[in-house]
Amino acid sequence: MASIPAPSPVSLPRPSTWWQNPRTRARVIAAAVLGAAYLFGLGYGSWTRVCAGEHCPSISRLVANPNHQVQTSKVYAADGRLISELGAERRTVLPLSEIPEPVRQAFIATEDKRFYRHHGIDYWRILGAMKNDLLAMSFAQGFSTITMQLARNIFPEEISRQKQLTRKLKEARVAVEIEHNFPKDTILQFYLNQIDLGAGAHGVEAAGQIYFGKSARQLNVAEAATLAALPKAPATYNPRTHPERAVQRRNVVLGLMRDQSFLTPEECELWRSYPLVLTSNRTSYGDIAPYFVEWLRQQLDARFGRDLYEGGLRVYTTLDLDMQQAAERALQSQLDAIEAGVYSNGKFPGKTTYREYIESSKASAEDHGQYTQYLQGALIALDANTGYIRAMIGGRDFDDSKYNRATQAVRQPGSTFKPFVYSAAVRAGHPVTEILDDSPLNPPVIQLDSTPWQPKDDDDTTLGLIPMREALYLSRNLATIKLGMALGEQTVIGEARRYGITTPLPPYPSIHIGSTGVRPLEMIAAYTAFATLGTRAEPVGILRVEDRQGNILWQPAIRRDPVMDPEHTWLMVDMMKDVIRRGTAFSAVWKAGFTLPAAGKTGTTDDYTDAWFIGYTPELVAGIWVGYDIQQRILEHNAGGGKIVAPAWTAFMRDVYDRRPPPPDWARPDSLLTREVDWSNGYLATPFCPQDVRHWEWFYPGTEPTQACPVHAPFGIGVSP
Repeated sequence: MASIPAPSPVSLPRPSTWWQNPRTRARVIAAAVLGAAYLFGLGYGSWTRVCAGEHCPSISRLVANPNHQVQTSKVYAADGRLISELGAERRTVLPLSEIPEPVRQAFIATEDKRFYRHHGIDYWRILGAMKNDLLAMSFAQGFSTITMQLARNIFPEEISRQKQLTRKLKEARVAVEIEHNFPKDTILQFYLNQIDLGAGAHGVEAAGQIYFGKSARQLNVAEAATLAALPKAPATYNPRTHPERAVQRRNVVLGLMRDQSFLTPEECELWRSYPLVLTSNRTSYGDIAPYFVEWLRQQLDARFGRDLYEGGLRVYTTLDLDMQQAAERALQSQLDAIEAGVYSNGKFPGKTTYREYIESSKASAEDHGQYTQYLQGALIALDANTGYIRAMIGGRDFDDSKYNRATQAVRQPGSTFKPFVYSAAVRAGHPVTEILDDSPLNPPVIQLDSTPWQPKDDDDTTLGLIPMREALYLSRNLATIKLGMALGEQTVIGEARRYGITTPLPPYPSIHIGSTGVRPLEMIAAYTAFATLGTRAEPVGILRVEDRQGNILWQPAIRRDPVMDPEHTWLMVDMMKDVIRRGTAFSAVWKAGFTLPAAGKTGTTDDYTDAWFIGYTPELVAGIWVGYDIQQRILEHNAGGGKIVAPAWTAFMRDVYDRRPPPPDWARPDSLLTREVDWSNGYLATPFCPQDVRHWEWFYPGTEPTQACPVHAPFGIGVSP
């Protein structure tokens, strides 16, 4: 019997994958749902709780005043050129309609290509960033939209700049709120006026001025792309410090603009070949007349406070940029010449020159206040009739020392004070031919410490009896002291007060030769009374201040104070002309070729710690001081103001008048009388007086000599007067 084979077992179909297992599939689906629910709950909780307790900024101030953004105040020269900006952030707000389309397109293509299609958050960009970050195993790629960047830039204190999830959530929450309250164009306008573009520039207008010296309205496509390259890393792609990186990044931006169809391929290649041309305008660096700007800032801060730095004010000043640059050239060149030993047989008597200091380890960004070690100088130029400050230099290096020697220092004026003594004499009726005694004081003046004061002239000589005119233009100390003592110290102090000197002036004979400190600005402004034949102009640096809509907020009035009548003042000017024509400033001014109508006075202190020259034409007064901050340090022996300061004045004035017509001479008042006088004694000259002592002079009516010279007679026989 044949055996029957056993039946083979029945094979049941097995799932080909784990997913086909119903139980596994159910578990996976359940886990996914739970995970999604957890993530949703976590995300929702984070979304709702990130701003709990008012931890997110409110956009209420934007809603209440959508046109307000913090922007700097602009400071302009007299001709309207920008010289500086005041504020924590340099910003000028432009409406979107005035921002060229290539600028808008460059930023959109680079920062947020779906800007007009999302509502504050670009979810596709988030997914792409997450994918790239996972592949790179880092948190390297951001996903901020333009609106999120705007939120971060408007509220930097409330939204941390650290790379963390909380910051992103806050940015997103505020961005959504902004999108709910403003149309897209307004958001883009906010952004383009707010974004940090490096070098202190916030917004495209400020950046255009800083990098290219032009308004954002005038930017071409390549320049627009250069700005759009900056938000990614302003310091890294700064075109001024890293031009090669800036060009590479700019070309990437141009490629993005091409990809978004903002440019054709041909246009893209054309603009990629465009050279990087940056402005060399010093305004970008804030170094135009920094002492002048800081002097104004202090005045404006006291009046406008916070609005000065955030309100976008427009400050129109009296500064003449061409004169300022001429002043800087002249003063710096003169200080360099002094340090090079030009006036001291090739050897500089100081310890350290400015250049040596800068190259040494002592120089730093730290403000060294009023006590620098190197030679300093100050210069002020004023419009004689208005008091408008046309140029101001308060020191050699504003970064090293912000102490303004033109407005803050109190220095001995030396012989530049002497015109006040002679002005008091002329006012009192002394003729310019009055004979003064240029001989030692006898007896000497006893000082407060009971020691005798016996001053002398720097050449250690005496001239005996000389006319008042000669005593002034040769700057004789002894003759001036005796004249001042005869007038009385209080009389001279009162005269100085008329000219605007406010610093304390003790009634001691030494004040007649400028031993008591004055402020350079006051001292130089005093000479406007001479330049205008009798009217002093108060120094002023501001023409007007406007708000951002052009409304005038402040317009300082011109203040002019009468000092002396034109007849007496003309006599003073005529004597001070001789300082230049044949006196202590002859070699540095007249002999050097500056022969336009001008007058002035040199000044040097007894111990050679201060040297001055203040000169003027009928239009312009300019004064220069040179010295050390440490007042005990001497310049050099025989370092008179006519020797080491007046050449800078001449260089400055020549530069100024090379660009303007020569000024008319001072008109002599018709009431003045002329007489030929014997200078050796002050009497009317006769035919018997030697020719070399006979001079024609001018007199205020009633002060002219009436007696003929009794000294010179025929055959050399004379009678003593």
